[in-house]
Amino acid sequence: MDSKYKELLIKQQYRLHNDHAAVKLCHWMRQSLIYGRNCYKQDFYGIESHRCLQMTPAINECDHMCRFCWRVQGHDFQVNEWSEPKEMLDSLIAHQRKLLTGFNGDERCSKERYEESKYPNMVAISLAGEPIRYPYLSDFIKECHNRKMTTFMVTNGTYPDELASLDVLPRQLYVTVAAPNKEVYRQTCMPKIDDGWERLMRTLELFPSLDTRTVVRHTLVKDLNFGWVDEYAKLDNIADPDLIEPKGYVFVGGSRTRLSMANMPSHPEILDFSERLAERTGMAVLKQKPDSRVTLLGRPGTETDVKKLYASEETRLCACRKVISPSDL
Repeated sequence: MDSKYKELLIKQQYRLHNDHAAVKLCHWMRQSLIYGRNCYKQDFYGIESHRCLQMTPAINECDHMCRFCWRVQGHDFQVNEWSEPKEMLDSLIAHQRKLLTGFNGDERCSKERYEESKYPNMVAISLAGEPIRYPYLSDFIKECHNRKMTTFMVTNGTYPDELASLDVLPRQLYVTVAAPNKEVYRQTCMPKIDDGWERLMRTLELFPSLDTRTVVRHTLVKDLNFGWVDEYAKLDNIADPDLIEPKGYVFVGGSRTRLSMANMPSHPEILDFSERLAERTGMAVLKQKPDSRVTLLGRPGTETDVKKLYASEETRLCACRKVISPSDL
């Protein structure tokens, strides 16, 4: 990794392991600890914002240059040595604990939430890069599950063969569908590869066969990829996901050099889009979070709470799982 790139990441409060994996406290981690405000994922899925490990195993491995992306872009390099899953997870948890230490002296921070935050039970494999490029991803997900940690993973959909070959899938798998057609895809996602759209279509075709909960996420940017409800619905019907998350673009991070605040849809606009999309996919708007400009679509009666959804599996497997204690990290 280039030293200047590394310095930039550290300045932005990333913490790195072996130059390819990283962890970073998200906005909602801070909001949860200080003000008790929750990420929309807590409201939608029952995970705890202050116990979430937002990480990536492959920080620079992305074949998109999405215009709406808030992450650091344009610093590609080859990874020569990939870390083993247990070593990587232990290191990232330790890094996150160091990042959290400042909250311990803040009078606004709940002591109970601070203590809980040191023991994450949710791994968001979504911080940056394309996680499928990490060669030991199945083993990493298995390691998380063995520690009784829920896993959510986001893919850009351009690695269908690698996705199909995973032995272990995350508890919840997202694919980002940020365009209704190939031309808008090129303008929005700025792919580095020639067949990105075709690969994404193969991933959508694969989705119904995957034995995990599947979610299509639409990141929507005004005057770029927002609209085209009928075309988005056709793609969603191919993927046949359990849930759909239409989410409005937010003017933060690196995207501020490419877009403007005028590109942010309002929550009423996202809700209107969602209701029309729901009609075309046989779904309904199950939940919404106005301050995050996001809705959740699913079939009426769909259980979204991840704890309830996997309660029976956790009960079945808990006898053979090792609960990790502080001394193990």
